[in-house]
Amino acid sequence: MNKAYFLSVLMAGMALLLFPEQAARNTPKKPAAQSVPQKEYPVAPAEIDRDEPDVDFPIDVDVERDIEVAANMEVDVDEPDVDVDMDRHEAEIDLDHDSEQDVQEDIDVDVDVDHDEPAWTEHEQEKIEKTFAMPAGAGRRTLEIDNVWGSIEVVGTASDHAQLTVNKSIRAESKSKVEQARKDVTLDITQQADSLKLYVNGPFRCDCHDCRHARDDEGYIVKMDFQVQVPRDIDIKIKTVNEGHVSVRDINGSFVVRNVNGDIQIHNIAGSGTARTVNGPVKVTFRQNPREASDFETVNGAVELAFAHDLAADFKFKTFNGGIYSDFPVTALPVQGMKEEHRGSKVIFRADRYTGARVSSGGPQIKVENLNGDIRILQNHE
Repeated sequence: MNKAYFLSVLMAGMALLLFPEQAARNTPKKPAAQSVPQKEYPVAPAEIDRDEPDVDFPIDVDVERDIEVAANMEVDVDEPDVDVDMDRHEAEIDLDHDSEQDVQEDIDVDVDVDHDEPAWTEHEQEKIEKTFAMPAGAGRRTLEIDNVWGSIEVVGTASDHAQLTVNKSIRAESKSKVEQARKDVTLDITQQADSLKLYVNGPFRCDCHDCRHARDDEGYIVKMDFQVQVPRDIDIKIKTVNEGHVSVRDINGSFVVRNVNGDIQIHNIAGSGTARTVNGPVKVTFRQNPREASDFETVNGAVELAFAHDLAADFKFKTFNGGIYSDFPVTALPVQGMKEEHRGSKVIFRADRYTGARVSSGGPQIKVENLNGDIRILQNHE
């Protein structure tokens, strides 16, 4: 189309809008247009492009897919290497903090607990009774009982003698196994001056570090239940492993009491010491409060300690699934910071995960620990 013609038409239109009357007078009349025959042309098919219009920047159609992929990526963040040993006892609990010699004494009994016992068709019962003189001397009287299968009950009396009763039972696969059990398992008794030691000996005792003695290989089980009456002023060290409880009462001396699969009950005592088991509760009542550091621990069970009304001590508590309760007013002790240890080129930090509490003006440290169960500090009203 001619540009001049286009401009003239545009100017005429503007004049018509601005000056309609003047434009009407000045507009020449056009001659009538003659009809021109129309020529028909074939219609060509047109392709309509319905795509999005072109833009000046690229569009990433995979944005959502990329976001999803990025969300599922594992981002590796390099953190500085820090060698920190938090000493978490929930996964592995060390219930024995004694010397290496005492630890060895605790582990030299190899007991494989199997609930699928063979059928014991033969049984035999025997009662052992003995009396030992234990007069008061220059030193402290001591009693030690080292059992494996069975209970231990110790009662303090005003006598200067020790009265021993052992109920011995044998369960075996056959009569020949009963005979073998009589020969293999013995009660070794040692008395020296002011001390009395009762030791159950047998093939289950292992002195080497690489043997694994299965009790089912023997074809029998020998159980010994101890009942001992001793002078009240005596130090005791007693322990058992399976099918039994440990009970102590009316003792004035120090105590070391151990069990594995059973409870510990200590009543009316006046001394200091430790009481530890794995599967079972620990319950202790004091006639006189401990004057030295003491330790009470279990894994599966509650710990209940009853003290005299004049208790003054510093407690360290630790439990995982349970609460801590006290009849005595307590004051929270400051949390101890992490301890730093140097081992060659390594630096190890250990955290004290105990909760400290002080009763009255404080005194000997009493550590109470379990994994599953409550901890209760009670006042003894007896």
